[in-house]
Amino acid sequence: MHGDARNNTKGEELRASSALPEEEPAERGGPWWAGQHGQQRQSGQNGQNGHTDHTDMAAEAPSAGVLTARRSRQAPAEPSALSPSIASQPAAPTAAAFTSEAMLKAQPSAPSGGWRRVVYRISAGLIHLGPSKADVERRALIARVKTPVQGARRIAVISRKGGVGKTTTTLMLGHVFAGYRGDRVVALDGNPDAGSLGYRVRRETTATITNLLQDAGEIRRYADVRGYTSQAPTRLEVVASDDDPHISQAIGESEYDQAIGLLEHHYNLILLDTGTGILDSATQGILREADQLVLVLAPSLDSARAASLTFDWLEEHGHADLVGNAVAVINQNRERGLVEVDKVEEHFDRRCRATVRIPWDPHLEAGAETAPTQLHERTQHAYLQLAALVADGFSSVRGAAARLGR
Repeated sequence: MHGDARNNTKGEELRASSALPEEEPAERGGPWWAGQHGQQRQSGQNGQNGHTDHTDMAAEAPSAGVLTARRSRQAPAEPSALSPSIASQPAAPTAAAFTSEAMLKAQPSAPSGGWRRVVYRISAGLIHLGPSKADVERRALIARVKTPVQGARRIAVISRKGGVGKTTTTLMLGHVFAGYRGDRVVALDGNPDAGSLGYRVRRETTATITNLLQDAGEIRRYADVRGYTSQAPTRLEVVASDDDPHISQAIGESEYDQAIGLLEHHYNLILLDTGTGILDSATQGILREADQLVLVLAPSLDSARAASLTFDWLEEHGHADLVGNAVAVINQNRERGLVEVDKVEEHFDRRCRATVRIPWDPHLEAGAETAPTQLHERTQHAYLQLAALVADGFSSVRGAAARLGR
């Protein structure tokens, strides 16, 4: 009887142990839940029996929770509408990828000046100390000067007072653009009263804007129009105005419209050197065709007042957009005068997009042919800044929208 009780007790223990869920041994790399649950089971048996019964653990059946987790991890992902490998596949490369910028190793350029350039030249290029702060700034300005344009861009250089350097500004701005850009740049003398722009470069032809208009029906290609321009070493081309004393009637608005329309088929940048009379028919036509303005003034009280009145007139006659995108140029004199130039600059900074001071340079005072390389370094830098500021306005669509509306 005692033996039967002991047998019954042992049978109940066996039935209880067989009812426990099966535990899988925790293997390296296996699911996190297998090792954790096995450790809990092992510590519990050690606390009761002092050892682990591996035979019972191997015989146990997996619980419903374990089976559910196992099936969920093995279940295949639902098919998507588009395979991820196809959706993320990049476009096939083309021959357009083979550019100098993308495929050639970067070649550091020599320092442009200072003691870095001295060290570079003495060491025959073996010691390159990298660009200076001035070099980095200059390269950034050049990059802005190279801003691309769509179609032709027309930039009018204006002033209502003579002798402030308007023609010089047109010339030097054209030199900078032509020297650094790869497209064609032309400057048109828009002064109907004996303009002097054509004499600021070496004359290659005696043709003027009048000859250009007379032969307009025969001009088909760039090679044709090239016979009416003079080209500087920077690649800037100039169309001269008439200076024939026998002429009794000046070219007017319709003629300049025709000339600009002809040039825009062959040039990307067209600089327009206007006369001093803003009410003249020629200047009226140039303003109507212009995409941007450069206003030139001297650091004097009457010149600054006349320049500000020019902006007033433009705003009152439908050209407020030109004023807002304009760049003002203050051409410095040889000697410091009584006018507070800082206050003049501050005034025009509030009226237009930017203002630039051009330092006095003896090479510009003569009013003759002048190469940009002859100028003082600070003067060259000032014109580079001017060109960069003008190029910043290439994104405006004033002129393009006006031409589409005609």
